[in-house]
Amino acid sequence: MAQDYYAILGVERTASEDEIKKSYRRLARQYHPDANQEDPATEEKFKEIAEAYGVLSDPARRRDYDTYGSAKVPVGGFDPFDLFASFFGQDPFRSYGRRTENRRGNDLALELEVTLEDVVKGASKSVTIRNLTTCISCSGTGCRPGTSPERCSRCQGTGAVRQVGRSIFGNVMTSYTCPQCHGSGEEIASPCHECNGDGRMERVDEIPITVPAGVDDGVQLPRIFGKGEAGRRGGGVGDLYVVIRVAPHERFHRRGDDLLTTLVVPMTQASLGAGVDIETFDGAATVTIPPGTQPGRVVRLKGKGVPRLGRSGRGDLLVEIGVEVPTHLSDEESKLLRRLAAIRGEHVEEEHGLFGKIRSALHG
Repeated sequence: MAQDYYAILGVERTASEDEIKKSYRRLARQYHPDANQEDPATEEKFKEIAEAYGVLSDPARRRDYDTYGSAKVPVGGFDPFDLFASFFGQDPFRSYGRRTENRRGNDLALELEVTLEDVVKGASKSVTIRNLTTCISCSGTGCRPGTSPERCSRCQGTGAVRQVGRSIFGNVMTSYTCPQCHGSGEEIASPCHECNGDGRMERVDEIPITVPAGVDDGVQLPRIFGKGEAGRRGGGVGDLYVVIRVAPHERFHRRGDDLLTTLVVPMTQASLGAGVDIETFDGAATVTIPPGTQPGRVVRLKGKGVPRLGRSGRGDLLVEIGVEVPTHLSDEESKLLRRLAAIRGEHVEEEHGLFGKIRSALHG
């Protein structure tokens, strides 16, 4: 079940765009991790707020969320800090003195292909990803066991290098991220042999994924916390985003919460009526063909469609009837059809060939 984005932002479902923006502005500042360094849990809250705003601020994604309980999104990593910076023009909490080496790891995104049957019934899947995880040998510090980082000799631990230059206005001081420690303020004199000082190692992970019944193609599942990349040298762990891709089915096609299929029946069954069994995702079901059914008629099987995501009930299975006209008739079949045509007063083609001429001569 997707999270309640309206509740996360503290707004009503009828909230205007300005109300959503105002709420995000307030909450993002309140829960920014760099404003709450004594409480690591605020980072998860900050990411939830960013995710909620990313959906509700986009009219198309908001419409999908209101309809299906999830939002269709393009595949790609999501950085709540980048959203914060783009919203405010810059991230006021990030400065040259911030320890960028300890920044959280990247989010990961992937597409998960599922079958239409998975969509109808729901499914449990697993995906295998190649990921960067915290180095076991150094516990993410990047240092050889028994050693610790030292203060950067170039920036003296500030993470920034300040430079004084002269201009027509006098002395001007500029500041930029220290190129030696990349803003961390620390140097590693004895790097870990396992990770070469990065604090991370590559590992293959198997991640269980729950596919909810009724999910649509292109929908992003609720993010999986802590399954992205580990940050360098003890930085936080990113998250994993999974987008559903539904493979085409050979017999069924989805339209909203309904399923569509085609059933071709002989002209005799279409004319006289019949009950024809077909296979559905719920097992065998009988399609009732009324007498006189014309090609293109649709028979509805209630409750045999796709479950409504986030709601109760299911759509229907719509069966479009096709009528098969025989292309090769036996003499008896041809005779019976000609007799039927004569009874109905319908003109048909004359018989051709030697046997046709013989019949004409005998009955002439």
